[in-house]
Amino acid sequence: MSELNKTDDEILSYAQSGSNIHTEKLIEKYRQTVEVTASKYKDSPMEREDLIQEGMIGLLAAVKSYRRDKGASFQTYARICIDNSIQTALRKFSRQKDIPPQNFIELQEEDLPAESVIASAEDIVIAQESVSMLTEVLRENLSDFENEVLRLHIVGCSYNEIAERLSKTPKAIDNALQRVRRKLTGISFRH
Repeated sequence: MSELNKTDDEILSYAQSGSNIHTEKLIEKYRQTVEVTASKYKDSPMEREDLIQEGMIGLLAAVKSYRRDKGASFQTYARICIDNSIQTALRKFSRQKDIPPQNFIELQEEDLPAESVIASAEDIVIAQESVSMLTEVLRENLSDFENEVLRLHIVGCSYNEIAERLSKTPKAIDNALQRVRRKLTGISFRH
């Protein structure tokens, strides 16, 4: 059967077996779904490109975690994962925006509780694979400086805090984050 005539289930089967080419095919096929879903939130405080990136994360999660035996089609499942990912990002963004900067407390690893949230083995494996894949993609596409700026930004540091930690100007941090955003938008998952 030619690649063009394969069903989502067939492509998905290859993607879940580790085929990055088939994962890329699903990403290309569902990119418009991500963009349409992101456009529903046009009045949100997040930029459209950020919403699309969050939707793409949801799509990747759908590819990794979809199970045919649960009864839903992949298309339905993907739409739900995409929308949930965007909504989660919006909630997180709103929470961070509402917290005054002086109320942030930096946690060290030793401050975290020893017991963690109970997750299924499947959730743990999927999370580890996703983090591993993302880490590899970031390492391949971003400079060491950009990776460090992104890491500090993700943990909630302000531009000024990042600049101070890295002995750079806030403008250099802003420029680095803009480069990261551009690079992440154009990333291909083929290896």
